[in-house]
Amino acid sequence: MSAPDAPVSPAVCVEHGERQTFCGLAGIVWLHRKMRDSFFLVIGSRTCAHLLQAAAGVMIFAEPRFATAVLQERDLAGLADCNEELDRVVTALLERRPDIGVLFLIASCPSEVIKLDLDTAAARLSAARQGRPRILAYSGSGLDTRFTQGEDTCLAALVPWLPPLETGRSLLVVGALADVVEDQFCRLFGQLDIGPVHFLPPRRVAELPPVGPGTLAVAAQPFVGDTMAALAARGATLVPAPFPFGGEGTRAWFAAAADAWGVAPQRVAAVLEGPAERAARGLERYRALLAGKRISFLPDTQLEIPLGRFLHRECGMELVELGVPYLDRRMLAPELELLPASARLVEGQDLDAQLDRLHADRPDLTVCGLGLANPLEAAGLTTKWSIELVFSPVHGFDQAADLAELFARPLLRRERLLFER
Repeated sequence: MSAPDAPVSPAVCVEHGERQTFCGLAGIVWLHRKMRDSFFLVIGSRTCAHLLQAAAGVMIFAEPRFATAVLQERDLAGLADCNEELDRVVTALLERRPDIGVLFLIASCPSEVIKLDLDTAAARLSAARQGRPRILAYSGSGLDTRFTQGEDTCLAALVPWLPPLETGRSLLVVGALADVVEDQFCRLFGQLDIGPVHFLPPRRVAELPPVGPGTLAVAAQPFVGDTMAALAARGATLVPAPFPFGGEGTRAWFAAAADAWGVAPQRVAAVLEGPAERAARGLERYRALLAGKRISFLPDTQLEIPLGRFLHRECGMELVELGVPYLDRRMLAPELELLPASARLVEGQDLDAQLDRLHADRPDLTVCGLGLANPLEAAGLTTKWSIELVFSPVHGFDQAADLAELFARPLLRRERLLFER
């Protein structure tokens, strides 16, 4: 009997040109809700403040845990002492908000252009307060980070502060997840006799997970490559796996973690069989709507490849183009093996060329950023906002149908509009 053919991944086309995406500051929108004792202070311009206010809004009767220290013209011109002004703003903030457990200073395009050294400033300010609160710095600048990379740079800044895992072993799940998903994952890991299980980011930064040679680290998000590399430098063993989107991806993700932990395959099959069947049943109605539909992804969130795999293999959609902001093969190798060779995989972006291909392809659904959705709708294309895929609980078995529904919704809306006409 001959050996089975090796999986064939799609060829990758690399583009360079104009791009359209949010900057890494957008990660604050979900990170400040996840880490409940944190505060995020952007050192930037009024544009940075407007971005955060527009993306996150301000909840009525709630005080937000993010703000912008606005760099004025004198700061940008080098006429003011930026460190002196930063000290004043931080002091005023901490006097007003003594409940802050960790303060993140986030670099933006303006602060990086004037070369304000926030790492040194954070260390100086934290030492002056004896680590109460701990003050850390990371970059969310659009000069070198894309949208979801803001989470990666934030988590990587936390890694040096993780306490050492002196003895034993533990599993560390890396990447921000909705609390309901974390709880579901914890139950399944418990049934697999895997534990203790920790999450990065934690719900409270005061409860940072330990890391060391006994740590198995598995990524729940595809955009945390720098964080995973930093964990490996601390001695953690990285577990490669597809990402937990849909029934198939979630099953493979748990199976990879269980195999690394030493759980018997028979036990893994017994524990995961029921949740996987529930996911498959939940997907049935949406597969009927999505099967045969053509979809293109414009590069934005870095979720494009695992979501494309889910939509093709579990929902029967045809992948026309998968655009990704950057291709981290360390993180995405297991996913690339599951993509059809026919998919057009594009790394980077040349916006004009990509839009030309999109208008020529005329897919049934286009996943794109907010800034492109309205013009594409006006041109007769059905769109899906990619940012909703970051904010919604879409990981795991129990969310598989919810994930599929997010893609079915705009197609149903288009059908209703055409019917009404």
